[in-house]
Amino acid sequence: MLVEKKKLENAIKEAIEKAKPRKFVETVEMAINLRNIDMKKPENRIDTIITLPNGLGKDRKIGVFAKGDTALKAKEAGADIVLSPEDIDELSKNKREARKVANKIDFFIAEAPLMPEIGRKLGPILGPRGKIPQPIPPASDPKPFIERLKKSVKIRTRDRTTFHTPIGIKNMDPSQIADNALEVLKVIENKYDNVQQIVKSIYVKTTMGPAIRVI
Repeated sequence: MLVEKKKLENAIKEAIEKAKPRKFVETVEMAINLRNIDMKKPENRIDTIITLPNGLGKDRKIGVFAKGDTALKAKEAGADIVLSPEDIDELSKNKREARKVANKIDFFIAEAPLMPEIGRKLGPILGPRGKIPQPIPPASDPKPFIERLKKSVKIRTRDRTTFHTPIGIKNMDPSQIADNALEVLKVIENKYDNVQQIVKSIYVKTTMGPAIRVI
């Protein structure tokens, strides 16, 4: 294990205590710095979605590409936006609106048959943002996918050795935030051999607060 829960929890408590009062609820973030690894090699990069055991304290925004019954179920399940095949076509003609939608939605899912059209018409906008939809079987119930993604974060390192991820919000219990952080660290532990040599440092902080070193 990279770091024990108690150590993480204490660092998170300190970060929250040292953060000045703000007029909004700050996010708690974790920054991880890697070393001794060539991130130019695609196989060394991390690109994954992690479901946090305690969520982020606020739901992520979910977009669904679907039609018919699946679209209706997606709306009932609390999707933030449901896009039909006609909407895909419209967005492909209005790049500004497409960028607006892509920027405000955290995760997309799509009925699998729609994926080729989405890739062709919206891929250039969604791809660079790491927001290509996750395919779901046609006519399936999107509810479990939506519920899982509302509690998820995406780690996408690209070629960088430093990356950040939200792990909660300031008014959550530090113990719950620590559990979320451990779930993220588990991905790194499973990804790399000799992980103690790969991870240079870990910090936690609130959005505008000071960074507190964990290791």
